[in-house]
Amino acid sequence: MTVHPALQTNADAWTHSIEAISELVKPLVEGEWNRRTPCPGWSVRDLVSHVIGSECEMLGDPRPIHTLPSDLFHPTTDLARYLEVQVDVRRHHTAPEMTSELEYTIIRRARQLRNETRDPETLIRSPLGGRQLSLELALRLRAFDVWVHEQDLRTTFHQPGNLDSPGAYVTRDHLLGALPKVVAKDAGAPPNSAVVFDVHGPVEFLRTVRVDDQGRGTIDGTPSLGPLVTIALDWETFYRLACGRVRYGAVADQIKIEGDQDLADAILRNFAVTP
Repeated sequence: MTVHPALQTNADAWTHSIEAISELVKPLVEGEWNRRTPCPGWSVRDLVSHVIGSECEMLGDPRPIHTLPSDLFHPTTDLARYLEVQVDVRRHHTAPEMTSELEYTIIRRARQLRNETRDPETLIRSPLGGRQLSLELALRLRAFDVWVHEQDLRTTFHQPGNLDSPGAYVTRDHLLGALPKVVAKDAGAPPNSAVVFDVHGPVEFLRTVRVDDQGRGTIDGTPSLGPLVTIALDWETFYRLACGRVRYGAVADQIKIEGDQDLADAILRNFAVTP
């Protein structure tokens, strides 16, 4: 791909993950498209429909004119209902229809990225409720989204892989950006305190969230000499918690906590940052 340098990393990550999704679903027989995924209320067909629909919106395609059925209860927010439209219109599509539309959408989006001449700060309509985002941020969110959904499919079909792919690092950076709010606001860490996250596995990192005397949180890669709490966990548990795929109670035995247990519990109970 030849795109603006500011877009290249996210474009490469998006390409790697969405092509992995295509390879995962290509051999599925009809019944396997109905398998439940880690996304509440979504089957494999629904998850892939969401990916297709989001990429179609990035292409500027008109949104489907469609009313959600009244007995659909899992979308509980305006954003969830907005996203569900692209899913529900495809709920009766066959396996060949799904794979062919996915492949065609990937071809169209790859061509769009190859020919992209807009400035990365150009505002575009995003797939997230139609709100305006910069082109760079919208593409970063697509790279993040398709990597997480690739992992959802791998979990569904017990085919682990790509935990350290380019999309994993885009996901890491996206999730780390949300940690100061989780620690300082959602969990209520006290002023002038520090919380260390020590993550190991395919993607390793050490980050410190510092809360200043005004209660504002920041994050950096330098260790703290006296953190209020240190939370150590593996990368897969970290991303699954942050993306709402598991709850703290289900993975508590995989997390090592040193320091203030109550604060650690509050942080981990508020760890999910995705819609």
